[in-house]
Amino acid sequence: MDFSLTDDQRMMQESLSRTLAEAAPLERVRKFAGDPADQAADVWVALTDFGLPGIVIPEAYGGLNLTLLDAALMSEALGRAVTPVSILGAVLASLALRLAGSDEQQARWLPRLASGEVMAAVAISEAVAGARDGAGVATAGGKITGKALFVPDGLTADLLIVADTSGGLHLVEGTASGLAREIMTGIDQTRRMAELTFDQVAAEPLTGGQGVLARLRDAGWILLAADTLGACDVMIEKAVAYAKERRQFGRVIGSFQAVKHLCAEMAAELEPCRSLVWYAGYAFDAAPEESSLVAAHAKAHLSEVSRFIARTSTEVHGGMGITDLLGLHFWFKRVGLNRQLLGGPERVRALAAQMQGLTA
Repeated sequence: MDFSLTDDQRMMQESLSRTLAEAAPLERVRKFAGDPADQAADVWVALTDFGLPGIVIPEAYGGLNLTLLDAALMSEALGRAVTPVSILGAVLASLALRLAGSDEQQARWLPRLASGEVMAAVAISEAVAGARDGAGVATAGGKITGKALFVPDGLTADLLIVADTSGGLHLVEGTASGLAREIMTGIDQTRRMAELTFDQVAAEPLTGGQGVLARLRDAGWILLAADTLGACDVMIEKAVAYAKERRQFGRVIGSFQAVKHLCAEMAAELEPCRSLVWYAGYAFDAAPEESSLVAAHAKAHLSEVSRFIARTSTEVHGGMGITDLLGLHFWFKRVGLNRQLLGGPERVRALAAQMQGLTA
């Protein structure tokens, strides 16, 4: 039995990598990181032309009707390129509408999401990862009030899916009265995080409650783990390439046993993660009863492995590892944000223990 990716999946991932090499090379990423007003609209157009916004949307609404594993493979490619736009909001909003939207809501929003006309963001951090002081959204009389933090793509989204304190999901239009947005300062300059403030903002409820929220959480964990996997791949590749060309004491540093061990340890730590992430993506659609647990394992384990790889790759580069010229810090900080988004590894492991009945 073959448990590897299909030829179509490999071709799609390779094709996206070529697209990103043209649309979002490192110089384009560096330009985005240095300009807070830059929305990377050109990169979004390239991803839209590729069809990524509609990857999990049914064909009836103009999407590709693919699986979450396919979306995870695309997220892996985006992580490799530290792409300054993501598909996290588009995929999670599409899933929310598919799982909990009315026929009217699906007809109104899914075609526009698939075409890239509308950008989406999902504000579920407080409901999934725990609310910080002053954060959290409450609902009363069809209006939502409160604050949502660390919302990827929230600054520019035309459609917001917001979770309240009880786990209910609500659809909010980006032009709604009473909605305020503010950029949040963070370590990762390749993505913008938003702080959203709601003051009696009109919202449409989505059905399903906690069950749908859990599915969005699982999908988010898988996509973040895949993004981290792609970033780690590049950090290892850069470390190995540098070790092959940097000379010290009359020989390349890659010939020293200590450096060989550092590179081998990184590869040995990361390789099992690949099948873990791929299986989590597969299980989301094919084995939903396993999805939450394997998604938690993927998110928590990649968070720990990526920290080791980021540190070790920088050590192999020596002083060059921290320079802006090399750009390694973009991947280093990328995995650092992924580690904490939708819950750090400690919290995710605690939830996994609860799922298995190991803790109350």
